Amino acid sequence: MSSIVAGRAEITRRQLIVAAGTLGAGCRTTPSGPRATIRFTRIPLADVNGSDKHDIIEGAVAGAHQGQQIVLYAKNGAWWLQPLLEAPFTRIQPNAKWRNATHLGSDYAALLVDPGYRPERSIQTLPAVGGLVAAVGVAKGASASPSPMLQFSGYEWRVRTAASNRGGRNNPYSAANAWTDARGALHLRINKRGERFECAEVALTRSLGYGTYSFSVRDLSKLAPDLTLEMFTWDYSGADQNSREMDVVIRRRSSAPIQSARFVVQPYQVASNLYEFHLQPGDFAHSFRWEAGQIEFATSSAGNRKRVVAQHKFTLGIPTPGVESARIALYLPNSASQHPAEGEVVVDRFEYTP
Repeated sequence: MSSIVAGRAEITRRQLIVAAGTLGAGCRTTPSGPRATIRFTRIPLADVNGSDKHDIIEGAVAGAHQGQQIVLYAKNGAWWLQPLLEAPFTRIQPNAKWRNATHLGSDYAALLVDPGYRPERSIQTLPAVGGLVAAVGVAKGASASPSPMLQFSGYEWRVRTAASNRGGRNNPYSAANAWTDARGALHLRINKRGERFECAEVALTRSLGYGTYSFSVRDLSKLAPDLTLEMFTWDYSGADQNSREMDVVIRRRSSAPIQSARFVVQPYQVASNLYEFHLQPGDFAHSFRWEAGQIEFATSSAGNRKRVVAQHKFTLGIPTPGVESARIALYLPNSASQHPAEGEVVVDRFEYTP
């Protein structure tokens, strides 16, 4: 497996704007509207050996009509449908933007298609514009990853730099707020820069699927109230399965003397999908065992895994594997919007066993 070059991709205008042309990389004119075009705004790394890795691909369309969707392909010898055979379509948002996960390849393609289009799993040549294909965009893979990268616990992680509204608050994120120390522990912090507080998040660059995910976290009892640590999975392609999100969330409310923690299978609004407990001071290992039809969470002493302080099994609404990635985030929820604070957490290890 080739290594991903750390740093942000310098995406040229030639890569960003994909106009009409040969190989179907263009658009068509319809009597009822303007010519459609496809634009890439985030292009993943070019990696011909990266089919087991994935990244976020983003773009926008102009001139799309109601009911049209995006179909994505990545090139590894042939063109392969992305992100999943069972999830071949990417929705165009009301602001004309689109976003999804894709496995890595040497090149990337986006088709704007009409209702009724049935994409093939693998093709040697991209379709030309015509029939149910309204536009085709092609971009070479970037020479460097569009996100900073770090190594932690033997895995490669993507560092978030884009804003996110996780927790109901629109937080900015900084690559400077995630790093590993000389012993290999991961540090995540929230710090104030100018008038804003910047948060931290890292995400695995590959899907692990069913198995046990474990996060060893140092004592959080001194963390400022409302700062929230979340260890979770997320899949941009999994809208039909609540983004394949499963969470361990730790936070101390400003009115509470000790931290509260919760295990969640989304959607959290369903009472049976949420299990809450109090977390005393100390170093803990937070884990979940994900299997077909069930997921069992546990929090135990980091020094003695047999000393379990909380455990719960969910058996309803359990997602199946897709293009999810394990993530670790430190952020400010909506409740902290009036009184944000700085803080730092240390995650000593991430472990996965099938």
